[in-house]
Amino acid sequence: MSRGLRGGLLRRHRDFRLLWCGETAGKFGASVTGVSMPLVAVSTLNADTFEVGLLSAAAWAPWLVIGLPVGAWVDRLPRRPVMLAAAAVSLVLFACVPLAAWSGRLSVGLLLAVALLTGTAAVFFQTAYSAYLPGLLEPADQPEGNAKLHGSASAAQIAGLGSGGLIAQLTGAVNGMFANAATFLVSLLCLAGIRHREPRDGRAGPRPTSLVAEVREGLRLIATDPWLRTFTLFGATSNLALMGYQSIQVVFLVRGVGLASGTVGGLIAAASAGGVAGAFAARRVARRVGTARATLLFELGLPVLGLLIPLTSGGAGTLLFVAGGFSVSAGVVAGNVIKASFQQRYCPPDLLGRLAASTAFLSYGAIPLGALLGGTLGTTLGLRPAMALTTAGIPLAALILLCSPIRRVRDLPTTRHETKPDAERAALPR
Repeated sequence: MSRGLRGGLLRRHRDFRLLWCGETAGKFGASVTGVSMPLVAVSTLNADTFEVGLLSAAAWAPWLVIGLPVGAWVDRLPRRPVMLAAAAVSLVLFACVPLAAWSGRLSVGLLLAVALLTGTAAVFFQTAYSAYLPGLLEPADQPEGNAKLHGSASAAQIAGLGSGGLIAQLTGAVNGMFANAATFLVSLLCLAGIRHREPRDGRAGPRPTSLVAEVREGLRLIATDPWLRTFTLFGATSNLALMGYQSIQVVFLVRGVGLASGTVGGLIAAASAGGVAGAFAARRVARRVGTARATLLFELGLPVLGLLIPLTSGGAGTLLFVAGGFSVSAGVVAGNVIKASFQQRYCPPDLLGRLAASTAFLSYGAIPLGALLGGTLGTTLGLRPAMALTTAGIPLAALILLCSPIRRVRDLPTTRHETKPDAERAALPR
Protein backbone atom coordinates (compact mmCIF):
# COMPACT_ATOMS: atom_id res chain seq x y z
CA MET A 1 0.00 0.00 0.00
CA SER A 2 2.81 2.37 0.86
CA ARG A 3 4.44 1.57 -2.43
CA GLY A 4 2.32 4.13 -4.13
CA LEU A 5 3.44 6.93 -1.83
CA ARG A 6 5.70 9.54 -3.23
CA GLY A 7 9.30 8.65 -2.45
CA GLY A 8 8.05 5.32 -1.09
CA LEU A 9 11.26 3.31 -0.99
CA LEU A 10 13.36 5.99 0.65
CA ARG A 11 10.71 6.56 3.30
CA ARG A 12 9.87 3.00 4.25
CA HIS A 13 13.00 0.98 3.52
CA ARG A 14 15.85 1.85 5.92
CA ASP A 15 18.43 -0.50 4.39
CA PHE A 16 17.74 0.72 0.87
CA ARG A 17 18.05 4.30 2.14
CA LEU A 18 21.50 3.53 3.54
CA LEU A 19 22.55 1.79 0.32
CA TRP A 20 21.25 4.76 -1.66
CA CYS A 21 23.17 7.25 0.51
CA GLY A 22 26.39 5.24 0.34
CA GLU A 23 26.20 4.69 -3.41
CA THR A 24 25.36 8.34 -4.05
CA ALA A 25 28.30 9.50 -1.95
CA GLY A 26 30.64 7.14 -3.80
CA LYS A 27 29.41 8.36 -7.19
CA PHE A 28 29.93 11.96 -6.13
CA GLY A 29 33.54 11.26 -5.16
CA ALA A 30 34.20 9.25 -8.30
CA SER A 31 32.92 12.17 -10.38
CA VAL A 32 35.20 14.61 -8.56
CA THR A 33 38.07 12.27 -9.42
CA GLY A 34 36.87 12.05 -13.03
CA VAL A 35 37.72 15.74 -13.39
CA SER A 36 40.50 16.07 -10.81
CA MET A 37 42.64 13.14 -11.95
CA PRO A 38 42.97 14.27 -15.60
CA LEU A 39 43.47 17.87 -14.44
CA VAL A 40 46.24 16.74 -12.07
CA ALA A 41 47.87 14.93 -14.98
CA VAL A 42 47.47 17.85 -17.41
CA SER A 43 48.10 20.89 -15.19
CA THR A 44 50.43 19.52 -12.48
CA LEU A 45 52.38 16.80 -14.32
CA ASN A 46 52.08 18.17 -17.89
CA ALA A 47 50.90 14.81 -19.23
CA ASP A 48 50.22 14.46 -22.93
CA THR A 49 46.93 13.33 -24.55
CA PHE A 50 47.95 9.67 -24.73
CA GLU A 51 48.94 9.59 -21.05
CA VAL A 52 45.57 11.06 -20.06
CA GLY A 53 43.83 8.39 -22.12
CA LEU A 54 46.06 5.75 -20.50
CA LEU A 55 44.97 7.03 -17.09
CA SER A 56 41.32 6.38 -17.94
CA ALA A 57 42.23 2.99 -19.39
CA ALA A 58 44.02 1.95 -16.17
CA ALA A 59 40.89 2.59 -14.11
CA TRP A 60 38.87 0.17 -16.24
CA ALA A 61 41.52 -2.40 -17.22
CA PRO A 62 40.82 -4.64 -14.16
CA TRP A 63 37.51 -5.61 -15.72
CA LEU A 64 39.46 -7.34 -18.49
CA VAL A 65 41.88 -9.02 -16.10
CA ILE A 66 39.77 -10.15 -13.12
CA GLY A 67 36.18 -9.41 -14.14
CA LEU A 68 35.21 -13.01 -14.80
CA PRO A 69 36.60 -14.73 -11.69
CA VAL A 70 35.29 -11.91 -9.47
CA GLY A 71 31.75 -12.81 -10.55
CA ALA A 72 32.22 -16.39 -9.37
CA TRP A 73 33.84 -15.24 -6.11
CA VAL A 74 30.98 -12.84 -5.41
CA ASP A 75 28.43 -15.62 -5.90
CA ARG A 76 30.31 -17.64 -3.27
CA LEU A 77 30.57 -14.83 -0.69
CA PRO A 78 28.20 -12.48 1.17
CA ARG A 79 28.02 -9.37 -1.00
CA ARG A 80 27.96 -6.64 1.68
CA PRO A 81 31.39 -7.48 3.20
CA VAL A 82 32.86 -7.42 -0.31
CA MET A 83 31.48 -3.91 -0.83
CA LEU A 84 32.79 -2.80 2.57
CA ALA A 85 36.30 -4.02 1.78
CA ALA A 86 36.30 -2.38 -1.66
CA ALA A 87 35.16 0.97 -0.23
CA ALA A 88 37.86 0.86 2.47
CA VAL A 89 40.60 0.16 -0.08
CA SER A 90 39.43 3.02 -2.32
CA LEU A 91 39.37 5.39 0.66
CA VAL A 92 43.03 4.72 1.47
CA LEU A 93 44.26 4.85 -2.13
CA PHE A 94 42.61 8.13 -3.05
CA ALA A 95 43.91 9.77 0.12
CA CYS A 96 47.44 8.77 -0.92
CA VAL A 97 47.44 11.06 -4.00
CA PRO A 98 47.47 14.46 -2.22
CA LEU A 99 49.85 13.04 0.42
CA ALA A 100 52.25 12.02 -2.35
CA ALA A 101 51.96 15.48 -3.92
CA TRP A 102 52.80 17.18 -0.63
CA SER A 103 55.88 15.00 -0.23
CA GLY A 104 57.04 15.63 -3.80
CA ARG A 105 56.54 12.00 -4.92
CA LEU A 106 53.57 12.48 -7.25
CA SER A 107 54.08 11.21 -10.80
CA VAL A 108 52.08 9.94 -13.74
CA GLY A 109 53.20 6.43 -12.77
CA LEU A 110 51.71 6.84 -9.29
CA LEU A 111 48.45 8.15 -10.73
CA LEU A 112 48.32 5.11 -13.03
CA ALA A 113 48.91 2.78 -10.07
CA VAL A 114 46.13 4.43 -8.03
CA ALA A 115 43.77 4.28 -11.00
CA LEU A 116 44.56 0.60 -11.54
CA LEU A 117 44.12 -0.40 -7.88
CA THR A 118 40.96 1.62 -7.29
CA GLY A 119 39.65 0.18 -10.55
CA THR A 120 40.26 -3.29 -9.11
CA ALA A 121 38.31 -2.36 -5.98
CA ALA A 122 35.52 -1.04 -8.21
CA VAL A 123 35.25 -4.42 -9.97
CA PHE A 124 34.55 -6.11 -6.65
CA PHE A 125 32.19 -3.37 -5.46
CA GLN A 126 30.14 -3.08 -8.65
CA THR A 127 29.79 -6.84 -9.12
CA ALA A 128 28.72 -7.35 -5.49
CA TYR A 129 26.39 -4.34 -5.62
CA SER A 130 24.64 -5.56 -8.79
CA ALA A 131 23.99 -8.95 -7.19
CA TYR A 132 23.09 -7.51 -3.76
CA LEU A 133 20.26 -5.16 -4.72
CA PRO A 134 17.75 -7.84 -5.88
CA GLY A 135 18.10 -9.58 -2.50
CA LEU A 136 17.46 -6.32 -0.68
CA LEU A 137 14.31 -5.34 -2.60
CA GLU A 138 11.17 -7.19 -3.62
CA PRO A 139 10.81 -7.67 -7.41
CA ALA A 140 8.00 -5.10 -7.57
CA ASP A 141 10.26 -2.50 -5.95
CA GLN A 142 13.32 -3.13 -8.12
CA PRO A 143 12.36 -0.77 -11.01
CA GLU A 144 11.81 2.07 -8.51
CA GLY A 145 15.03 1.19 -6.70
CA ASN A 146 17.05 1.16 -9.92
CA ALA A 147 15.53 4.46 -11.05
CA LYS A 148 16.35 6.13 -7.73
CA LEU A 149 19.89 4.76 -7.65
CA HIS A 150 20.64 5.73 -11.26
CA GLY A 151 18.97 9.12 -10.85
CA SER A 152 20.84 9.98 -7.66
CA ALA A 153 24.08 8.71 -9.21
CA SER A 154 23.57 11.08 -12.12
CA ALA A 155 22.78 13.97 -9.78
CA ALA A 156 25.86 13.15 -7.72
CA GLN A 157 27.88 13.02 -10.92
CA ILE A 158 26.72 16.50 -11.86
CA ALA A 159 27.59 17.91 -8.44
CA GLY A 160 30.89 16.02 -8.40
CA LEU A 161 31.97 17.17 -11.85
CA GLY A 162 31.14 20.77 -11.05
CA SER A 163 32.85 20.50 -7.66
CA GLY A 164 35.90 18.88 -9.22
CA GLY A 165 36.44 21.83 -11.53
CA LEU A 166 35.73 24.35 -8.76
CA ILE A 167 38.08 22.64 -6.29
CA ALA A 168 40.77 22.50 -8.96
CA GLN A 169 40.39 26.20 -9.63
CA LEU A 170 40.26 27.33 -5.98
CA THR A 171 42.61 24.98 -4.15
CA GLY A 172 44.42 22.98 -6.84
CA ALA A 173 43.43 19.82 -8.69
CA VAL A 174 45.30 17.53 -6.28
CA ASN A 175 43.07 18.52 -3.35
CA GLY A 176 40.07 17.17 -5.20
CA MET A 177 41.24 13.68 -4.33
CA PHE A 178 40.54 14.35 -0.65
CA ALA A 179 36.90 14.92 -1.52
CA ASN A 180 36.76 11.49 -3.13
CA ALA A 181 38.44 9.84 -0.14
CA ALA A 182 35.89 11.46 2.20
CA THR A 183 32.94 10.20 0.16
CA PHE A 184 34.22 6.62 0.37
CA LEU A 185 34.27 7.06 4.15
CA VAL A 186 30.60 8.03 4.00
CA SER A 187 29.90 5.02 1.76
CA LEU A 188 31.73 2.76 4.21
CA LEU A 189 29.68 3.99 7.18
CA CYS A 190 26.38 3.65 5.32
CA LEU A 191 27.12 0.09 4.19
CA ALA A 192 28.16 -0.85 7.71
CA GLY A 193 24.78 0.34 9.02
CA ILE A 194 22.70 -1.96 6.76
CA ARG A 195 20.89 -4.57 8.86
CA HIS A 196 19.87 -6.90 6.04
CA ARG A 197 21.87 -10.12 6.00
CA GLU A 198 21.90 -12.39 2.99
CA PRO A 199 20.73 -15.97 3.45
CA ARG A 200 23.31 -18.70 3.13
CA ASP A 201 23.70 -20.42 -0.21
CA GLY A 202 20.22 -21.38 -1.34
CA ARG A 203 21.00 -22.65 -4.80
CA ALA A 204 19.04 -25.64 -5.90
CA GLY A 205 21.03 -28.55 -7.17
CA PRO A 206 24.78 -29.28 -7.05
CA ARG A 207 27.16 -26.33 -7.01
CA PRO A 208 30.18 -26.45 -9.33
CA THR A 209 33.35 -26.82 -7.27
CA SER A 210 35.64 -25.33 -9.89
CA LEU A 211 36.01 -21.58 -10.28
CA VAL A 212 36.56 -22.15 -14.01
CA ALA A 213 33.27 -24.06 -14.19
CA GLU A 214 31.40 -21.20 -12.56
CA VAL A 215 33.00 -18.65 -14.90
CA ARG A 216 32.06 -20.85 -17.85
CA GLU A 217 28.50 -21.05 -16.56
CA GLY A 218 28.18 -17.25 -16.57
CA LEU A 219 29.60 -16.96 -20.10
CA ARG A 220 27.33 -19.75 -21.33
CA LEU A 221 24.32 -17.90 -19.94
CA ILE A 222 25.14 -14.88 -22.11
CA ALA A 223 26.18 -16.85 -25.19
CA THR A 224 23.00 -18.94 -25.32
CA ASP A 225 20.46 -16.27 -24.40
CA PRO A 226 19.53 -13.86 -27.24
CA TRP A 227 18.41 -11.07 -24.92
CA LEU A 228 21.46 -11.10 -22.67
CA ARG A 229 23.76 -11.58 -25.66
CA THR A 230 22.27 -8.54 -27.42
CA PHE A 231 22.61 -6.25 -24.42
CA THR A 232 26.16 -7.42 -23.75
CA LEU A 233 27.35 -6.89 -27.33
CA PHE A 234 25.67 -3.49 -27.42
CA GLY A 235 27.18 -2.51 -24.08
CA ALA A 236 30.70 -3.38 -25.24
CA THR A 237 30.40 -1.49 -28.52
CA SER A 238 28.71 1.52 -26.93
CA ASN A 239 31.27 1.77 -24.13
CA LEU A 240 34.10 1.69 -26.66
CA ALA A 241 32.72 4.86 -28.26
CA LEU A 242 31.61 6.50 -24.99
CA MET A 243 34.98 6.19 -23.31
CA GLY A 244 36.69 7.12 -26.56
CA TYR A 245 35.38 10.66 -26.29
CA GLN A 246 35.07 10.90 -22.50
CA SER A 247 38.72 10.00 -21.95
CA ILE A 248 39.87 13.06 -23.90
CA GLN A 249 37.02 15.52 -23.32
CA VAL A 250 38.91 17.39 -20.58
CA VAL A 251 41.95 17.76 -22.86
CA PHE A 252 39.66 18.75 -25.74
CA LEU A 253 37.95 21.48 -23.72
CA VAL A 254 41.17 22.80 -22.15
CA ARG A 255 43.54 22.63 -25.13
CA GLY A 256 41.20 22.37 -28.11
CA VAL A 257 38.60 24.94 -27.08
CA GLY A 258 40.76 26.95 -24.65
CA LEU A 259 38.58 26.85 -21.51
CA ALA A 260 39.60 27.28 -17.85
CA SER A 261 39.46 24.38 -15.37
CA GLY A 262 36.40 25.71 -13.54
CA THR A 263 34.52 26.19 -16.80
CA VAL A 264 35.39 22.66 -17.91
CA GLY A 265 33.93 21.17 -14.73
CA GLY A 266 30.79 23.25 -15.10
CA LEU A 267 30.26 22.25 -18.73
CA ILE A 268 30.74 18.55 -18.03
CA ALA A 269 28.37 18.83 -15.07
CA ALA A 270 25.73 20.54 -17.21
CA ALA A 271 26.06 17.86 -19.88
CA SER A 272 25.79 15.13 -17.25
CA ALA A 273 22.49 16.62 -16.03
CA GLY A 274 20.93 14.57 -18.80
CA GLY A 275 21.46 11.53 -16.60
CA VAL A 276 19.00 12.86 -14.02
CA ALA A 277 16.45 13.56 -16.74
CA GLY A 278 17.00 10.10 -18.18
CA ALA A 279 16.54 8.36 -14.82
CA PHE A 280 13.38 10.39 -14.19
CA ALA A 281 11.92 9.60 -17.60
CA ALA A 282 12.92 5.92 -17.92
CA ARG A 283 10.08 4.23 -16.02
CA ARG A 284 7.45 6.69 -17.27
CA VAL A 285 8.37 6.28 -20.93
CA ALA A 286 8.73 2.50 -20.52
CA ARG A 287 5.22 2.24 -19.04
CA ARG A 288 3.79 4.29 -21.88
CA VAL A 289 5.52 2.74 -24.92
CA GLY A 290 6.96 -0.53 -23.54
CA THR A 291 10.40 -1.40 -22.19
CA ALA A 292 11.79 -2.64 -25.53
CA ARG A 293 10.63 0.39 -27.50
CA ALA A 294 11.84 2.75 -24.77
CA THR A 295 15.25 1.09 -24.93
CA LEU A 296 15.51 1.85 -28.64
CA LEU A 297 14.36 5.43 -28.10
CA PHE A 298 16.89 6.12 -25.37
CA GLU A 299 19.87 4.21 -26.76
CA LEU A 300 19.48 5.06 -30.45
CA GLY A 301 17.36 8.20 -30.76
CA LEU A 302 18.82 10.56 -28.15
CA PRO A 303 22.56 9.83 -28.63
CA VAL A 304 22.40 11.05 -32.25
CA LEU A 305 22.66 14.58 -30.82
CA GLY A 306 26.09 13.63 -29.46
CA LEU A 307 27.38 14.58 -32.91
CA LEU A 308 27.14 18.21 -31.74
CA ILE A 309 29.99 17.71 -29.24
CA PRO A 310 32.95 17.94 -31.66
CA LEU A 311 31.50 21.20 -33.04
CA THR A 312 32.08 22.92 -29.68
CA SER A 313 33.79 26.32 -29.76
CA GLY A 314 34.31 29.19 -27.33
CA GLY A 315 31.54 31.47 -26.09
CA ALA A 316 28.04 30.43 -27.14
CA GLY A 317 29.58 27.47 -28.96
CA THR A 318 29.97 25.69 -25.61
CA LEU A 319 26.20 25.13 -25.69
CA LEU A 320 26.80 22.55 -28.42
CA PHE A 321 28.85 20.50 -25.95
CA VAL A 322 26.11 20.80 -23.33
CA ALA A 323 23.31 19.83 -25.74
CA GLY A 324 25.18 16.85 -27.15
CA GLY A 325 26.45 15.62 -23.79
CA PHE A 326 23.03 16.10 -22.16
CA SER A 327 21.35 13.93 -24.81
CA VAL A 328 23.97 11.19 -24.58
CA SER A 329 23.80 11.14 -20.77
CA ALA A 330 19.99 11.03 -20.76
CA GLY A 331 19.90 8.14 -23.21
CA VAL A 332 22.62 6.11 -21.48
CA VAL A 333 21.20 6.45 -17.96
CA ALA A 334 17.60 5.80 -19.01
CA GLY A 335 18.73 2.73 -20.95
CA ASN A 336 20.70 1.51 -17.94
CA VAL A 337 17.67 1.85 -15.65
CA ILE A 338 15.57 -0.30 -17.98
CA LYS A 339 18.35 -2.83 -18.56
CA ALA A 340 19.17 -3.21 -14.84
CA SER A 341 15.54 -3.92 -13.94
CA PHE A 342 15.27 -6.38 -16.82
CA GLN A 343 18.38 -8.35 -15.80
CA GLN A 344 17.46 -8.47 -12.11
CA ARG A 345 14.05 -9.96 -12.85
CA TYR A 346 15.10 -12.09 -15.80
CA CYS A 347 18.22 -13.80 -14.39
CA PRO A 348 18.07 -16.50 -11.66
CA PRO A 349 19.25 -14.94 -8.33
CA ASP A 350 22.05 -17.48 -7.84
CA LEU A 351 23.57 -16.48 -11.19
CA LEU A 352 23.37 -12.69 -10.78
CA GLY A 353 26.99 -12.32 -9.67
CA ARG A 354 28.28 -14.28 -12.64
CA LEU A 355 25.92 -12.49 -15.03
CA ALA A 356 27.05 -9.10 -13.71
CA ALA A 357 30.73 -10.04 -13.99
CA SER A 358 30.43 -11.73 -17.40
CA THR A 359 28.53 -8.83 -18.96
CA ALA A 360 30.86 -6.34 -17.27
CA PHE A 361 33.91 -8.25 -18.49
CA LEU A 362 32.77 -7.69 -22.06
CA SER A 363 31.06 -4.30 -21.78
CA TYR A 364 33.30 -2.66 -19.15
CA GLY A 365 36.29 -4.43 -20.65
CA ALA A 366 35.76 -2.31 -23.76
CA ILE A 367 36.18 0.87 -21.70
CA PRO A 368 39.98 0.77 -21.35
CA LEU A 369 40.19 -0.05 -25.04
CA GLY A 370 38.00 2.96 -25.75
CA ALA A 371 40.21 5.17 -23.57
CA LEU A 372 43.30 4.00 -25.45
CA LEU A 373 41.45 4.53 -28.72
CA GLY A 374 40.54 8.08 -27.74
CA GLY A 375 44.08 8.87 -26.65
CA THR A 376 45.58 7.36 -29.80
CA LEU A 377 43.15 9.12 -32.16
CA GLY A 378 43.65 12.41 -30.31
CA THR A 379 47.42 12.10 -30.67
CA THR A 380 47.51 11.00 -34.31
CA LEU A 381 44.52 12.83 -35.85
CA GLY A 382 44.02 15.73 -33.47
CA LEU A 383 41.47 16.32 -30.73
CA ARG A 384 38.52 17.50 -32.83
CA PRO A 385 38.63 14.67 -35.44
CA ALA A 386 39.03 12.17 -32.59
CA MET A 387 35.92 13.57 -30.87
CA ALA A 388 33.99 13.40 -34.15
CA LEU A 389 34.83 9.74 -34.77
CA THR A 390 34.14 8.56 -31.24
CA THR A 391 30.86 10.44 -30.75
CA ALA A 392 29.59 9.07 -34.08
CA GLY A 393 30.20 5.58 -32.74
CA ILE A 394 27.60 5.98 -29.96
CA PRO A 395 24.41 5.92 -32.08
CA LEU A 396 26.04 3.49 -34.51
CA ALA A 397 26.49 0.99 -31.66
CA ALA A 398 22.73 1.02 -31.05
CA LEU A 399 22.19 -0.55 -34.48
CA ILE A 400 22.95 -3.83 -32.67
CA LEU A 401 19.69 -3.34 -30.74
CA LEU A 402 17.81 -2.46 -33.91
CA CYS A 403 18.94 -5.73 -35.53
CA SER A 404 17.95 -7.88 -32.52
CA PRO A 405 14.64 -9.32 -31.20
CA ILE A 406 14.19 -6.06 -29.26
CA ARG A 407 13.02 -4.38 -32.48
CA ARG A 408 10.07 -6.79 -32.82
CA VAL A 409 8.52 -6.58 -29.33
CA ARG A 410 6.89 -3.96 -27.15
CA ASP A 411 8.28 -5.19 -23.82
CA LEU A 412 11.36 -7.08 -22.72
CA PRO A 413 10.66 -10.53 -21.22
CA THR A 414 10.63 -11.05 -17.45
CA THR A 415 11.41 -14.78 -17.28
CA ARG A 416 13.91 -16.91 -19.16
CA HIS A 417 11.36 -19.30 -20.65
CA GLU A 418 10.27 -16.42 -22.89
CA THR A 419 13.46 -16.84 -24.94
CA LYS A 420 11.92 -19.85 -26.74
CA PRO A 421 10.72 -19.49 -30.35
CA ASP A 422 7.46 -17.79 -29.34
CA ALA A 423 9.32 -15.24 -27.23
CA GLU A 424 8.27 -12.33 -29.32
CA ARG A 425 4.54 -13.02 -28.84
CA ALA A 426 5.01 -13.92 -25.18
CA ALA A 427 6.77 -10.62 -24.52
CA LEU A 428 3.80 -8.61 -25.78
CA PRO A 429 1.30 -7.45 -23.13
CA ARG A 430 -1.85 -9.54 -22.86
